[in-house]
Amino acid sequence: MRIGEFARRAGVTARTVRYYESLGLLEPGERQGAGFRYYTEAELARLQKINDLKELGLSLEEIISVVPLYFEDPTRIRGKQKILEILKQHLQETDGKLAALAQFRIELQAKIDRIQQWLEEQTQREGK
Repeated sequence: MRIGEFARRAGVTARTVRYYESLGLLEPGERQGAGFRYYTEAELARLQKINDLKELGLSLEEIISVVPLYFEDPTRIRGKQKILEILKQHLQETDGKLAALAQFRIELQAKIDRIQQWLEEQTQREGK
């Protein structure tokens, strides 16, 4: 199939296909006839796997490290193990960010409370 149909079936743009090719995520399509790129069903499966991995929240750099594992190992065990490792790292980073945000919220609330208390004290003094 030509690049337009290939991209459409995968739910991406032709520009995305070319970009993925430049990153090495996809092999450049074979050129035939008037120089058009042609892609196979196997390449479509690879592009769909890339899209699936993006939906899991993997970066393109992470996807570059995972995709070959899926297509080198027919059991797909190595690919799943790598994804699990990456997702656990994402979870750890998220937990760290949540802890930092919780601490920031505590500090912010303390500042708000101090300012409110000061304003109330000033208002009471002026009212006397």
